Amino acid sequence: MTERLPADDRDESDSERADRNWVELLQELRVMQTGVQVLTGFLLTLPFQQRFTELSTGQVTLYLVLVALSVATTGVLIAPVSVHRLVFRRGLKTPLVTVGARLTLVGVVMLGLVVTGTAVLAFSVVVSGTAGLIAGAITAILLLALWLVLPIGLTRRG
Repeated sequence: MTERLPADDRDESDSERADRNWVELLQELRVMQTGVQVLTGFLLTLPFQQRFTELSTGQVTLYLVLVALSVATTGVLIAPVSVHRLVFRRGLKTPLVTVGARLTLVGVVMLGLVVTGTAVLAFSVVVSGTAGLIAGAITAILLLALWLVLPIGLTRRG
């Protein structure tokens, strides 16, 4: 068994730990994938709305960047499952968990960018460009607080 972490009170083998970590990672991915897929679907329907032709060139560019980023985010968050399928039963669970965790973190960052950009786009279309930038800044601050500052604070508390 490997060296145990200070806060780790589980009596499990490396293999059991990898299995547990993989199951926890899959649960996190399930939660995120639903949100990403709904957001991507929403973005994909926008060109079919009557007001889409009223968007400025900047808004259309932002929209296209958001669609591309949202689709890429979907791919990144589904990648751990695909990798698992390809390396299944080859004794690679620990590296799989490591790769899956890294892909998930990348996916979270990408999701944050999509959500922030979507707030910018929505507010800029409905209210004004300035309102869009303010909404984007507020969204980014909120997501950073919840997704980065909060976990760091919990880690420091021990």
